[in-house]
Amino acid sequence: MSDHDRLSLAQARRLALAAQGLARPRPTTVGSRQLSAVMDRIALLQIDSVNVVERAHLVPLYSRLGPYPRQLVADAASLAPRRLLETWAHEASLVRVDVYHLMAWRRAEPERYAWGQMKAVQRDRPDLVRQVLALLAEAGPLGARSVQNRLGPQRRRGDGWGWNWSESKAALEWLFLIGQVAVAGRAPNFERLYDLAERVAPPPPPGLPQDRAGQLRALTELAARAHGVASPHCLADYFRMPLAETRRAIAELVEDQVLVPVRVEGWPVPLYRHLGVRGSGPIERSALLVAFDPLIFNRRRLEALFGMRFRLEYYLPPERRVHGYYVMPFLWGDQLVARVDLKADRGSGQLALRGAWTEPAQPVGAVAEALAEELGRLAVWLGLERVVVAEEAAGDLATQLRSARL
Repeated sequence: MSDHDRLSLAQARRLALAAQGLARPRPTTVGSRQLSAVMDRIALLQIDSVNVVERAHLVPLYSRLGPYPRQLVADAASLAPRRLLETWAHEASLVRVDVYHLMAWRRAEPERYAWGQMKAVQRDRPDLVRQVLALLAEAGPLGARSVQNRLGPQRRRGDGWGWNWSESKAALEWLFLIGQVAVAGRAPNFERLYDLAERVAPPPPPGLPQDRAGQLRALTELAARAHGVASPHCLADYFRMPLAETRRAIAELVEDQVLVPVRVEGWPVPLYRHLGVRGSGPIERSALLVAFDPLIFNRRRLEALFGMRFRLEYYLPPERRVHGYYVMPFLWGDQLVARVDLKADRGSGQLALRGAWTEPAQPVGAVAEALAEELGRLAVWLGLERVVVAEEAAGDLATQLRSARL
Protein backbone atom coordinates (compact mmCIF):
# COMPACT_ATOMS: atom_id res chain seq x y z
CA MET A 1 0.00 0.00 0.00
CA SER A 2 1.51 3.32 -1.11
CA ASP A 3 1.58 6.63 0.74
CA HIS A 4 -1.25 7.78 -1.56
CA ASP A 5 -3.47 5.13 0.06
CA ARG A 6 -2.90 6.46 3.58
CA LEU A 7 -5.17 9.13 5.03
CA SER A 8 -4.96 11.22 8.14
CA LEU A 9 -8.04 11.25 10.35
CA ALA A 10 -8.74 14.83 9.26
CA GLN A 11 -8.61 13.80 5.58
CA ALA A 12 -10.98 10.91 6.26
CA ARG A 13 -13.42 13.20 8.09
CA ARG A 14 -13.42 15.67 5.21
CA LEU A 15 -14.02 12.87 2.72
CA ALA A 16 -16.96 11.68 4.81
CA LEU A 17 -18.41 15.18 5.08
CA ALA A 18 -17.96 15.84 1.37
CA ALA A 19 -19.65 12.54 0.53
CA GLN A 20 -22.61 13.51 2.71
CA GLY A 21 -22.97 17.02 1.32
CA LEU A 22 -21.89 18.61 4.61
CA ALA A 23 -18.70 20.25 3.34
CA ARG A 24 -20.26 22.85 1.09
CA PRO A 25 -22.15 26.04 2.02
CA ARG A 26 -25.92 25.80 2.18
CA PRO A 27 -27.68 27.00 -0.97
CA THR A 28 -29.35 30.40 -0.97
CA THR A 29 -32.59 29.00 -2.41
CA VAL A 30 -34.03 25.51 -2.02
CA GLY A 31 -36.35 23.68 -4.38
CA SER A 32 -36.84 20.20 -5.75
CA ARG A 33 -33.49 20.35 -7.58
CA GLN A 34 -31.58 20.91 -4.33
CA LEU A 35 -33.55 18.16 -2.62
CA SER A 36 -32.65 15.77 -5.43
CA ALA A 37 -28.99 16.79 -5.20
CA VAL A 38 -28.88 15.80 -1.51
CA MET A 39 -30.65 12.50 -2.20
CA ASP A 40 -28.18 11.82 -5.03
CA ARG A 41 -25.50 11.85 -2.34
CA ILE A 42 -27.08 10.18 0.66
CA ALA A 43 -29.68 7.93 -1.06
CA LEU A 44 -31.90 7.49 2.03
CA LEU A 45 -33.57 9.25 4.94
CA GLN A 46 -34.27 7.13 8.01
CA ILE A 47 -37.78 7.52 9.42
CA ASP A 48 -38.57 7.69 13.12
CA SER A 49 -41.87 8.56 14.77
CA VAL A 50 -40.48 10.64 17.66
CA ASN A 51 -41.21 14.31 17.00
CA VAL A 52 -39.49 16.15 19.86
CA VAL A 53 -37.72 18.61 17.55
CA GLU A 54 -38.91 17.58 14.07
CA ARG A 55 -39.54 14.33 12.21
CA ALA A 56 -36.22 12.53 11.88
CA HIS A 57 -36.31 12.20 8.09
CA LEU A 58 -36.73 15.94 7.66
CA VAL A 59 -33.76 17.10 9.73
CA PRO A 60 -30.87 15.70 7.59
CA LEU A 61 -32.15 17.82 4.71
CA TYR A 62 -32.19 20.89 6.96
CA SER A 63 -28.63 20.08 8.09
CA ARG A 64 -27.47 20.19 4.48
CA LEU A 65 -29.81 22.73 2.89
CA GLY A 66 -30.73 25.06 5.73
CA PRO A 67 -34.33 26.27 6.03
CA TYR A 68 -36.38 24.58 3.34
CA PRO A 69 -40.10 23.95 2.71
CA ARG A 70 -41.04 20.61 4.28
CA GLN A 71 -43.71 20.21 1.63
CA LEU A 72 -40.92 19.38 -0.83
CA VAL A 73 -40.46 16.03 0.92
CA ALA A 74 -44.17 15.30 1.22
CA ASP A 75 -44.68 16.07 -2.47
CA ALA A 76 -41.73 13.94 -3.55
CA ALA A 77 -43.15 11.00 -1.58
CA SER A 78 -46.85 11.37 -2.43
CA LEU A 79 -47.33 13.06 -5.80
CA ALA A 80 -46.90 11.14 -9.05
CA PRO A 81 -44.41 10.55 -10.45
CA ARG A 82 -42.93 9.94 -7.02
CA ARG A 83 -39.23 10.61 -6.53
CA LEU A 84 -39.06 9.18 -3.00
CA LEU A 85 -40.56 5.93 -1.70
CA GLU A 86 -40.74 4.27 1.69
CA THR A 87 -39.11 0.88 2.11
CA TRP A 88 -37.08 -1.11 4.60
CA ALA A 89 -33.45 -0.10 4.00
CA HIS A 90 -31.51 1.24 6.98
CA GLU A 91 -34.61 0.58 9.09
CA ALA A 92 -37.75 2.22 7.69
CA SER A 93 -36.52 4.82 5.21
CA LEU A 94 -37.45 7.18 2.43
CA VAL A 95 -35.30 6.29 -0.56
CA ARG A 96 -34.81 7.25 -4.18
CA VAL A 97 -36.80 5.30 -6.77
CA ASP A 98 -33.74 3.40 -7.98
CA VAL A 99 -32.86 2.40 -4.40
CA TYR A 100 -36.42 1.18 -3.84
CA HIS A 101 -36.05 -1.19 -6.78
CA LEU A 102 -32.54 -2.22 -5.73
CA MET A 103 -34.00 -3.34 -2.39
CA ALA A 104 -36.07 -6.01 -4.21
CA TRP A 105 -33.66 -8.70 -2.91
CA ARG A 106 -34.90 -8.00 0.60
CA ARG A 107 -38.58 -8.05 -0.34
CA ALA A 108 -37.94 -11.49 -1.86
CA GLU A 109 -36.91 -12.88 1.57
CA PRO A 110 -39.82 -11.96 3.87
CA GLU A 111 -39.38 -14.90 6.24
CA ARG A 112 -35.88 -13.66 7.03
CA TYR A 113 -36.88 -10.08 7.78
CA ALA A 114 -40.46 -10.29 9.09
CA TRP A 115 -41.06 -10.26 12.82
CA GLY A 116 -43.61 -12.09 14.95
CA GLN A 117 -46.88 -10.35 14.20
CA MET A 118 -46.36 -10.32 10.43
CA LYS A 119 -45.30 -13.97 10.34
CA ALA A 120 -48.27 -14.97 12.48
CA VAL A 121 -50.91 -13.22 10.40
CA GLN A 122 -49.69 -14.55 7.06
CA ARG A 123 -49.47 -18.05 8.56
CA ASP A 124 -52.73 -18.07 10.54
CA ARG A 125 -54.94 -15.64 8.63
CA PRO A 126 -54.14 -15.85 4.88
CA ASP A 127 -57.83 -15.10 4.29
CA LEU A 128 -57.44 -11.75 6.05
CA VAL A 129 -54.29 -10.93 4.08
CA ARG A 130 -56.27 -11.51 0.88
CA GLN A 131 -59.14 -9.36 2.17
CA VAL A 132 -56.78 -6.49 3.00
CA LEU A 133 -55.21 -6.65 -0.46
CA ALA A 134 -58.63 -6.71 -2.13
CA LEU A 135 -59.79 -3.75 -0.05
CA LEU A 136 -56.78 -1.68 -1.08
CA ALA A 137 -57.35 -2.62 -4.71
CA GLU A 138 -60.91 -1.32 -4.42
CA ALA A 139 -60.52 1.70 -2.14
CA GLY A 140 -56.84 2.52 -1.53
CA PRO A 141 -54.92 4.44 -0.40
CA LEU A 142 -56.05 3.72 3.16
CA GLY A 143 -54.58 3.97 6.62
CA ALA A 144 -54.48 1.02 9.00
CA ARG A 145 -57.37 2.36 11.08
CA SER A 146 -59.58 2.71 8.03
CA VAL A 147 -58.76 -0.82 6.96
CA GLN A 148 -59.55 -2.17 10.43
CA ASN A 149 -62.83 -0.24 10.61
CA ARG A 150 -63.95 -1.60 7.26
CA LEU A 151 -63.05 -5.20 8.07
CA GLY A 152 -64.52 -5.27 11.55
CA PRO A 153 -63.29 -6.40 15.00
CA GLN A 154 -59.99 -8.29 15.12
CA ARG A 155 -57.52 -9.71 17.58
CA ARG A 156 -54.51 -7.64 18.55
CA ARG A 157 -51.12 -9.30 18.58
CA GLY A 158 -48.22 -8.13 20.75
CA ASP A 159 -44.66 -9.03 19.83
CA GLY A 160 -42.75 -8.24 23.00
CA TRP A 161 -41.30 -5.01 21.58
CA GLY A 162 -44.13 -2.68 22.51
CA TRP A 163 -46.07 -3.15 19.27
CA ASN A 164 -49.72 -4.09 19.67
CA TRP A 165 -51.02 -4.25 16.13
CA SER A 166 -54.44 -5.33 14.97
CA GLU A 167 -54.35 -8.29 12.60
CA SER A 168 -55.18 -6.06 9.63
CA LYS A 169 -52.25 -3.75 10.50
CA ALA A 170 -49.96 -6.79 10.65
CA ALA A 171 -51.34 -7.90 7.28
CA LEU A 172 -50.65 -4.46 5.80
CA GLU A 173 -47.08 -4.55 7.08
CA TRP A 174 -46.58 -8.07 5.70
CA LEU A 175 -47.82 -6.93 2.27
CA PHE A 176 -45.56 -3.87 2.50
CA LEU A 177 -42.59 -6.05 3.43
CA ILE A 178 -43.07 -8.34 0.40
CA GLY A 179 -43.67 -5.43 -1.97
CA GLN A 180 -47.29 -6.01 -2.96
CA VAL A 181 -48.28 -2.86 -1.09
CA ALA A 182 -46.44 0.47 -0.94
CA VAL A 183 -46.82 3.67 1.06
CA ALA A 184 -48.68 6.25 -1.00
CA GLY A 185 -48.12 9.03 1.53
CA ARG A 186 -48.69 9.99 5.14
CA ALA A 187 -51.81 11.29 6.88
CA PRO A 188 -51.56 14.50 8.97
CA ASN A 189 -51.04 12.32 12.06
CA PHE A 190 -48.10 10.62 10.26
CA GLU A 191 -50.06 7.40 9.74
CA ARG A 192 -48.97 5.44 6.67
CA LEU A 193 -51.41 5.38 3.76
CA TYR A 194 -51.16 2.06 1.93
CA ASP A 195 -52.00 1.26 -1.67
CA LEU A 196 -51.11 -1.35 -4.28
CA ALA A 197 -47.42 -1.04 -5.15
CA GLU A 198 -48.22 -1.02 -8.86
CA ARG A 199 -50.17 2.22 -8.34
CA VAL A 200 -47.47 3.87 -6.21
CA ALA A 201 -43.97 2.91 -7.34
CA PRO A 202 -42.69 4.27 -10.67
CA PRO A 203 -41.04 1.67 -12.90
CA PRO A 204 -37.33 0.99 -12.32
CA PRO A 205 -34.88 3.16 -14.26
CA PRO A 206 -33.44 1.44 -17.36
CA GLY A 207 -30.43 -0.78 -16.79
CA LEU A 208 -31.03 -1.42 -13.10
CA PRO A 209 -29.85 -4.93 -12.13
CA GLN A 210 -32.60 -7.50 -11.57
CA ASP A 211 -30.54 -10.20 -9.87
CA ARG A 212 -29.65 -10.29 -6.19
CA ALA A 213 -25.87 -10.09 -6.70
CA GLY A 214 -26.22 -7.13 -9.05
CA GLN A 215 -28.54 -5.30 -6.68
CA LEU A 216 -26.21 -5.80 -3.72
CA ARG A 217 -23.23 -4.64 -5.76
CA ALA A 218 -25.09 -1.50 -6.85
CA LEU A 219 -26.13 -0.78 -3.27
CA THR A 220 -22.58 -1.33 -2.02
CA GLU A 221 -21.33 1.22 -4.54
CA LEU A 222 -24.02 3.70 -3.46
CA ALA A 223 -23.12 3.14 0.20
CA ALA A 224 -19.44 3.69 -0.58
CA ARG A 225 -20.25 6.90 -2.44
CA ALA A 226 -22.33 8.10 0.52
CA HIS A 227 -19.50 7.32 2.97
CA GLY A 228 -16.43 8.52 1.07
CA VAL A 229 -14.31 6.14 3.14
CA ALA A 230 -15.67 3.24 5.18
CA SER A 231 -15.19 -0.27 6.47
CA PRO A 232 -17.05 -3.29 5.04
CA HIS A 233 -19.25 -3.32 8.16
CA CYS A 234 -20.19 0.34 7.58
CA LEU A 235 -21.01 -0.31 3.93
CA ALA A 236 -23.15 -3.34 4.76
CA ASP A 237 -24.94 -1.42 7.50
CA TYR A 238 -26.02 1.47 5.28
CA PHE A 239 -28.68 -0.62 3.53
CA ARG A 240 -28.59 -3.49 6.07
CA MET A 241 -27.02 -5.92 3.59
CA PRO A 242 -25.46 -9.31 4.39
CA LEU A 243 -21.79 -8.75 5.23
CA ALA A 244 -20.40 -11.69 3.24
CA GLU A 245 -22.11 -10.57 0.05
CA THR A 246 -21.08 -6.96 0.70
CA ARG A 247 -17.46 -8.12 0.92
CA ARG A 248 -17.79 -9.88 -2.44
CA ALA A 249 -19.24 -6.72 -3.97
CA ILE A 250 -16.37 -4.68 -2.50
CA ALA A 251 -13.82 -7.02 -4.09
CA GLU A 252 -15.49 -6.56 -7.48
CA LEU A 253 -15.60 -2.79 -7.09
CA VAL A 254 -11.90 -2.74 -6.16
CA GLU A 255 -11.11 -4.83 -9.23
CA ASP A 256 -13.09 -2.37 -11.37
CA GLN A 257 -11.22 0.56 -9.77
CA VAL A 258 -14.34 2.08 -8.26
CA LEU A 259 -13.01 1.55 -4.73
CA VAL A 260 -9.45 1.48 -3.42
CA PRO A 261 -8.20 0.04 -0.11
CA VAL A 262 -6.87 2.71 2.25
CA ARG A 263 -5.53 3.05 5.75
CA VAL A 264 -6.68 5.79 8.07
CA GLU A 265 -4.67 7.01 11.03
CA GLY A 266 -5.97 5.43 14.24
CA TRP A 267 -8.67 3.33 12.53
CA PRO A 268 -7.31 -0.25 12.67
CA VAL A 269 -9.76 -2.00 10.31
CA PRO A 270 -9.79 -2.55 6.52
CA LEU A 271 -11.16 0.55 4.82
CA TYR A 272 -12.18 1.48 1.30
CA ARG A 273 -12.35 4.83 -0.42
CA HIS A 274 -14.72 5.62 -3.26
CA LEU A 275 -12.64 7.20 -6.02
CA GLY A 276 -15.58 9.29 -7.20
CA VAL A 277 -15.65 11.27 -3.94
CA ARG A 278 -13.26 14.17 -3.59
CA GLY A 279 -12.22 15.53 -0.23
CA SER A 280 -12.63 19.15 0.68
CA GLY A 281 -10.38 21.85 2.01
CA PRO A 282 -11.16 23.59 5.31
CA ILE A 283 -14.87 23.44 6.06
CA GLU A 284 -16.48 26.65 7.25
CA ARG A 285 -20.01 25.74 8.18
CA SER A 286 -22.00 24.23 11.03
CA ALA A 287 -24.95 21.88 11.40
CA LEU A 288 -27.02 20.20 14.07
CA LEU A 289 -27.46 16.51 13.34
CA VAL A 290 -30.39 14.33 14.30
CA ALA A 291 -29.47 10.95 15.82
CA PHE A 292 -30.64 9.22 12.61
CA ASP A 293 -28.54 11.32 10.24
CA PRO A 294 -26.71 9.01 7.81
CA LEU A 295 -23.39 10.62 8.74
CA ILE A 296 -23.66 9.33 12.30
CA PHE A 297 -26.17 6.46 12.50
CA ASN A 298 -23.34 3.92 12.53
CA ARG A 299 -22.05 4.60 16.04
CA ARG A 300 -18.75 2.72 15.68
CA ARG A 301 -17.86 4.74 12.60
CA LEU A 302 -18.91 7.92 14.36
CA GLU A 303 -16.51 7.23 17.21
CA ALA A 304 -13.66 6.23 14.89
CA LEU A 305 -14.00 9.33 12.70
CA PHE A 306 -15.02 12.01 15.19
CA GLY A 307 -14.08 10.59 18.59
CA MET A 308 -17.64 10.96 19.86
CA ARG A 309 -19.34 8.21 21.86
CA PHE A 310 -23.01 8.71 21.16
CA ARG A 311 -26.01 6.68 22.27
CA LEU A 312 -29.70 7.13 21.66
CA GLU A 313 -31.12 7.66 25.14
CA TYR A 314 -34.84 8.31 24.76
CA TYR A 315 -35.64 4.62 25.18
CA LEU A 316 -33.88 4.69 28.56
CA PRO A 317 -35.58 5.63 31.85
CA PRO A 318 -34.70 9.22 32.89
CA GLU A 319 -32.37 8.14 35.69
CA ARG A 320 -30.15 6.25 33.22
CA ARG A 321 -29.77 9.07 30.70
CA VAL A 322 -26.38 10.76 30.58
CA HIS A 323 -27.11 13.64 28.20
CA GLY A 324 -30.88 13.74 27.86
CA TYR A 325 -33.92 12.65 25.92
CA TYR A 326 -33.37 14.05 22.41
CA VAL A 327 -29.70 14.84 21.91
CA MET A 328 -28.25 16.27 18.70
CA PRO A 329 -24.50 16.44 17.94
CA PHE A 330 -23.21 19.79 16.72
CA LEU A 331 -20.92 19.80 13.68
CA TRP A 332 -18.59 22.80 13.38
CA GLY A 333 -16.07 22.72 10.59
CA ASP A 334 -14.90 19.13 10.27
CA GLN A 335 -15.42 18.15 13.91
CA LEU A 336 -18.29 17.29 16.20
CA VAL A 337 -17.66 19.80 18.97
CA ALA A 338 -20.74 19.58 21.19
CA ARG A 339 -24.07 17.92 21.83
CA VAL A 340 -27.36 19.50 22.87
CA ASP A 341 -30.61 18.19 24.33
CA LEU A 342 -33.47 20.04 22.62
CA LYS A 343 -37.25 20.18 22.62
CA ALA A 344 -39.48 22.17 20.30
CA ASP A 345 -42.26 23.51 22.52
CA ARG A 346 -44.71 24.57 19.85
CA GLY A 347 -47.36 25.64 22.35
CA SER A 348 -45.13 28.37 23.79
CA GLY A 349 -43.19 29.06 20.59
CA GLN A 350 -39.90 28.08 22.19
CA LEU A 351 -36.96 25.90 21.26
CA ALA A 352 -36.03 24.70 24.74
CA LEU A 353 -32.42 23.80 25.42
CA ARG A 354 -32.33 21.27 28.26
CA GLY A 355 -28.60 20.52 28.20
CA ALA A 356 -25.46 21.40 26.24
CA TRP A 357 -21.97 19.92 26.50
CA THR A 358 -18.72 20.55 24.65
CA GLU A 359 -16.64 17.59 23.56
CA PRO A 360 -13.17 17.26 25.16
CA ALA A 361 -10.57 19.92 24.31
CA GLN A 362 -13.02 22.20 22.51
CA PRO A 363 -13.07 25.98 23.19
CA VAL A 364 -16.25 26.51 25.16
CA GLY A 365 -16.70 30.21 24.33
CA ALA A 366 -16.19 29.87 20.57
CA VAL A 367 -18.38 26.74 20.40
CA ALA A 368 -21.14 28.51 22.34
CA GLU A 369 -21.10 31.44 19.90
CA ALA A 370 -21.32 29.17 16.84
CA LEU A 371 -23.95 26.98 18.46
CA ALA A 372 -26.09 29.98 19.43
CA GLU A 373 -26.23 31.05 15.77
CA GLU A 374 -27.18 27.56 14.66
CA LEU A 375 -29.89 27.24 17.31
CA GLY A 376 -31.36 30.53 16.14
CA ARG A 377 -31.51 29.31 12.53
CA LEU A 378 -33.11 26.04 13.62
CA ALA A 379 -35.76 27.85 15.65
CA VAL A 380 -36.71 30.00 12.65
CA TRP A 381 -37.08 26.90 10.44
CA LEU A 382 -39.23 25.24 13.09
CA GLY A 383 -41.47 28.32 13.23
CA LEU A 384 -40.54 29.07 16.84
CA GLU A 385 -40.12 32.57 18.23
CA ARG A 386 -37.07 32.10 20.43
CA VAL A 387 -34.50 29.79 21.95
CA VAL A 388 -34.71 29.41 25.72
CA VAL A 389 -32.14 27.78 28.00
CA ALA A 390 -34.07 25.89 30.67
CA GLU A 391 -33.29 26.84 34.27
CA GLU A 392 -32.26 23.28 35.05
CA ALA A 393 -30.24 22.89 31.84
CA ALA A 394 -27.15 20.74 32.38
CA GLY A 395 -23.71 20.85 30.80
CA ASP A 396 -20.78 23.24 30.55
CA LEU A 397 -22.28 25.10 27.57
CA ALA A 398 -25.56 25.94 29.29
CA THR A 399 -24.16 28.91 31.23
CA GLN A 400 -22.38 30.26 28.15
CA LEU A 401 -25.57 30.01 26.11
CA ARG A 402 -27.63 31.80 28.73
CA SER A 403 -25.45 34.87 28.23
CA ALA A 404 -25.49 34.57 24.43
CA ARG A 405 -28.01 36.35 22.26
CA LEU A 406 -30.51 33.58 21.58
